[in-house]
Amino acid sequence: MSGIADRERFERAIAAIDAANADDPFTLEIDGALRPKEQTHAEMMTRWVLELNPSVSEELQLAARAHHIRRWMVPRSSFPAGRSAYLRWRRALHAVHAELAAAILEGCGYPRHSVERVAALIAKADLLQAGDADAQTLEDALSIVFLDTQLEPLLDDLDDRQLRRALGRTWRKMSSRGQAAARELPLSQRAVDALRRYVDGFADA
Repeated sequence: MSGIADRERFERAIAAIDAANADDPFTLEIDGALRPKEQTHAEMMTRWVLELNPSVSEELQLAARAHHIRRWMVPRSSFPAGRSAYLRWRRALHAVHAELAAAILEGCGYPRHSVERVAALIAKADLLQAGDADAQTLEDALSIVFLDTQLEPLLDDLDDRQLRRALGRTWRKMSSRGQAAARELPLSQRAVDALRRYVDGFADA
């Protein structure tokens, strides 16, 4: 990994984030083995931010690893149904993730400016709308991991209108670099066909 000011401190922070995610009650099957969902997502996020930007900053690597830290603590069912409640839930999650990550980084001895930068990336903090390059790389990685791990089950859970809306929103948030990487994902033919059907520009080279 590139851009690490203090390797030992960085590795302690990554280990602490992974430990916080290790008791996730939800799992993903990876290569035939069940693994904690958010820990697995975090590892995938690390891989993707490095793939998308080999000169990625240390703060972005930490934000990628902690982006959904202990996400299960605030379940969707703790908020009412509906779009506005969903958005409130997402904002609440961002705040929780940022707070938990900040506490870990402070405990590992990171300076205040680094802690605040990581927390801002996790909490969004209008950085994406402002054109922040790290925020866009994080958003691209999030979208790619979403497509890689969650698209297939969504095809069974959502109707055509819901799929078009969910996938269209995801695609529009991605940069051209992120979209190009998403086109190379080893998805099932069923998932690829759905993206071609619901996402304008997916099939464009």
